[in-house]
Amino acid sequence: MALVTNMVKGSSAQRLLLLVHGYAADEQDLGGLLPYLDPDGVFAAVMPRAPFPVPGTPGFMWYDMAGAGVGDEVAEQFAAALAELDALVDEQCALLGFDRSEAIFGGFSQGGGLALALGLFSKPDGGSRVNPAGVLAMSPATMTGPIDEGARDVRVLVQHGTDDPLIPVQRSRDLARDLRKFGIPTVYREYPMEHQVALEGLRDARTWLNEVLAGERPDEPVPEDPIELVPPVTTAQWDAEVLHSDRPVIVDFWAPWCQPCRQVSPIVEQIAAMRASSYKVVKVNIDDEPKLAQEYGVQSIPMIGLFRNGRLERASLGLKPRPQIEAELGMLVIP
Repeated sequence: MALVTNMVKGSSAQRLLLLVHGYAADEQDLGGLLPYLDPDGVFAAVMPRAPFPVPGTPGFMWYDMAGAGVGDEVAEQFAAALAELDALVDEQCALLGFDRSEAIFGGFSQGGGLALALGLFSKPDGGSRVNPAGVLAMSPATMTGPIDEGARDVRVLVQHGTDDPLIPVQRSRDLARDLRKFGIPTVYREYPMEHQVALEGLRDARTWLNEVLAGERPDEPVPEDPIELVPPVTTAQWDAEVLHSDRPVIVDFWAPWCQPCRQVSPIVEQIAAMRASSYKVVKVNIDDEPKLAQEYGVQSIPMIGLFRNGRLERASLGLKPRPQIEAELGMLVIP
């Protein structure tokens, strides 16, 4: 079945720009980026609609990450979407008389991951696709796959928000490093934003596009990861980091969807900075570590717990000022 597609052809269009929307959006969603990405009208922008409706919204999805529940089913939907986009690019390049190797593939979230796969992955049968000139991956939801040898000529720009509650920014940092190790010219940018597109990101994307159109290969080392004041702890690390710690441990039980958790996070970081000599401070994402949440009776978040000598000694529930949290944890309050 052919994808419903919105196409905007620039006044001096010479190349194809594929823009693949994210979860719960549609073929109109990324059209608003064109004045920033293509002010000179050098692209014919092709913006397809995903095939699956998202229940309870007017939008669509490429694969049902939440509802499918089975990894194989998600992988099958992803592969089907990739095949449809592949055919669409070939079709549009033929209709417009464009060279696929000069195209740019871009996308946001689910669409960003698909743009990367379409631009870099080998075909499932082991064959090669015609690689594009570049891939613009905005907050990509990535999937694993075999990278085509020809992908070393594809320029990649990866962008992500440091406060993204849906797709951790670390995934894009690691992705950019892996691409550079493979020999793919890659630029990585991150911004103080959530799961969204920022104006600063569009400006950087335009600069990158200009370099790609000029035949350049923009490539930059990915900066070192920032040191986290409150590092995450997994179930596998729990005993060593918390129960057997030689210092009392403050644990922030939280979840990405919890707005009060996001508001209390800077307060916990302040406690970590001020109490570094006396306390260890860590965080536990209860969505990722449900066994820990169950074991310690975490029924409401944010919950800030004080662990001493291998047991939960005190807890503070909800969003509160730092002095109140410290008082409820039995700490000497620092003004």
